[in-house]
Amino acid sequence: MCGDGNHQGFIADTSVTRRSVLLTIGAVAASGAVPIPAFAEDAGARPVIERDVLVKTADGKADAALFTPQGKGKWPAVLMWPDILGLRPVFREMGKRLAAQGYVVLVANPYYRMKKAPIVTGPFDFNSKEAMNGLMVFRNGLTDAMVDRDSAAFVTFLDAQPQTDKRRKMGVQGFCMSGPLSFRTAAARADRIGAVATFHPGALVTDQPSSAHLLIPRTRASYLVLIAKNDAERMPKEADTLKAAFAAAHRPAQVEVYPANHGWTVAGSQTYDEAQAERAWAELLPFFHANLG
Repeated sequence: MCGDGNHQGFIADTSVTRRSVLLTIGAVAASGAVPIPAFAEDAGARPVIERDVLVKTADGKADAALFTPQGKGKWPAVLMWPDILGLRPVFREMGKRLAAQGYVVLVANPYYRMKKAPIVTGPFDFNSKEAMNGLMVFRNGLTDAMVDRDSAAFVTFLDAQPQTDKRRKMGVQGFCMSGPLSFRTAAARADRIGAVATFHPGALVTDQPSSAHLLIPRTRASYLVLIAKNDAERMPKEADTLKAAFAAAHRPAQVEVYPANHGWTVAGSQTYDEAQAERAWAELLPFFHANLG
């Protein structure tokens, strides 16, 4: 989940109590583990090397996690933007899982200008105005211009890795608030980004001139956009608007509404849906393979 009360991705589910949110997220934080399916059990999974890295940007040095398949060889690269809570163990696990399928994966901390990851530790209560106000300081401090500069720097960093196959296009993946960030990356580095995947994205279509969907003509990527059912209910025209924008720009795209609520792919959230998360994963792998292979 991500955002505030005015953001498409915000969930105000009265069937979920504050206590249940704290118990779910608190238990994950206390255990130090994230209950996602073991990536090592995925067919064809490779051993993965994980490193904490600092990426030089126009505004400083961004902390990030880099995952590379173990052994000799070169692989296509993917930039993974996390959701509003930023780089943390669950996104490290997702980055590692993707890398095990033969990708060089960078999971970035979008808030590096303000704080090194993780920005949130322990239980987080999305029903708390104080907690949300604190979180939105980080989100509102991230401008489109910053995202564009960072996107260019992250792509350059990935291309500088000896494991990256620069003959192949690069992918970018977004979740929740970073759905629009992934579109911005595809526009900022259209020369390199060949595939954009975003799960339960927030606010891809707005009435503002900065709306992410207006960037589509500036990109050269194929798209996989999986929308949450409650987001589709809140913005019933979004999917059709996206499809029309992709068609007008002649960009290959799959836009689908999933029978799961916003945040369903992020383990540890009260909306996590393992069955639908695995279904999204099963769509992601052939999508990246077809467009980055």
